Amino acid sequence: MKQLIILSVILMGAVSVSAQDVAGFVGRQMQTYPKSRLLDIYKSCFQDFMGAEHLVTDRQRVKAYLDDELNSTTLDDLQPWMYEPCGAEGNYVRVSIRTIKEGIVSADHLLDAFVRSANRGKHPSVELWRDRWHAIVNVIDTMKLNLLNYSADKHFIDSILSAGKYAISHSPEYREAYHPHYRIVEQGIFDREILPLIVKWHARMKRNKGSKLPGVVNPNALKMPKTDPYKKKFTDLQLINNLGSHLTR
Repeated sequence: MKQLIILSVILMGAVSVSAQDVAGFVGRQMQTYPKSRLLDIYKSCFQDFMGAEHLVTDRQRVKAYLDDELNSTTLDDLQPWMYEPCGAEGNYVRVSIRTIKEGIVSADHLLDAFVRSANRGKHPSVELWRDRWHAIVNVIDTMKLNLLNYSADKHFIDSILSAGKYAISHSPEYREAYHPHYRIVEQGIFDREILPLIVKWHARMKRNKGSKLPGVVNPNALKMPKTDPYKKKFTDLQLINNLGSHLTR
């Protein structure tokens, strides 16, 4: 515990997320996705910090890729949630393509939200992300998770960061176990444009089908919210909880 407190002080000095936040996120990641390797934890963290892996300069190519993904998957292939926050802070959201297949959002709408999120001004530098990742992985080191290929994955991540890169793929184990199919959307765009559609869909389905519904949000991926009483800003989980009584009417 003492070691975690010391790491928290160091981490907060370098970045805006605490060691407790990192440990909480990693614990939830492993609870939800026990087949995760360090590569998968890293991927969620860099998505949280950097957003999409690259700028989108060819919209038609990205659209073709999404169309192919939609055509080659069924609802049974997808995780039973509509979205989950990335990393420990939730600056970005993974929106499942289940939202398209369930008729909540159109493919063009999700594609547009993804493109705008990916092209949102200047990305943080790889050097800044590298410093943050080193602080994050220092916390993970203390957790003794016994992850598969931990040392090799750690070395691989260091090597790409040293080469000025940061984007990687999910591990083969993660892909085979969980079949990830999502698009990264900036939190503000998600809150304004997509979350209200999910809430309306959930209310309509609740009235029509009773309680047998696919999940809305992956609760294990959420950091428990800290409400700002001045800004009155609520996280996704608070919004769902606050609207819960209305959704069942």
